[in-house]
Amino acid sequence: MLKTTASLKPADVEKKWIMIDAENAVVGRLASFIAMRLRGKHRPDYTPHVDCGDFVVVINADKVRLTGRKLQQKTYYWHTGHPGGIKERTADKILGGRFPERVLQKAVERMLPKESPLARRQLTHLRVYAGAEHPHVAQNPEILVFGDMNAKNVRSK
Repeated sequence: MLKTTASLKPADVEKKWIMIDAENAVVGRLASFIAMRLRGKHRPDYTPHVDCGDFVVVINADKVRLTGRKLQQKTYYWHTGHPGGIKERTADKILGGRFPERVLQKAVERMLPKESPLARRQLTHLRVYAGAEHPHVAQNPEILVFGDMNAKNVRSK
């Protein structure tokens, strides 16, 4: 009896919408969970070259937690493109700034495969909002309680 490996085709993929409340969630644990859902690795019919992940909506991204002293020590770098134009900002400044959701977006982006058109497409299925409001009510997202999955997923302080 010959067994064959099931391989998904893009037309066979059924994407779900899930919503996660990021309040008091640890950034690294939440980002790895979201990256796994975006790639589709939670599915039994996961196919590496097909976009079989879900759409993920994250609310309250401004209330995420970092463990240890990462709030003051974690530094994000970028370059302006001009000579000597390297800039840096700590996670504390970003979370207290205009776009606090970027901390979680960058963490998820860095957990996806690098330099890949498939990873760029999968990252577009992530929607992160700083507050509790989101415009995806019509998609009827399934609500996942991230903090109840493991006690280490949330920090109260």
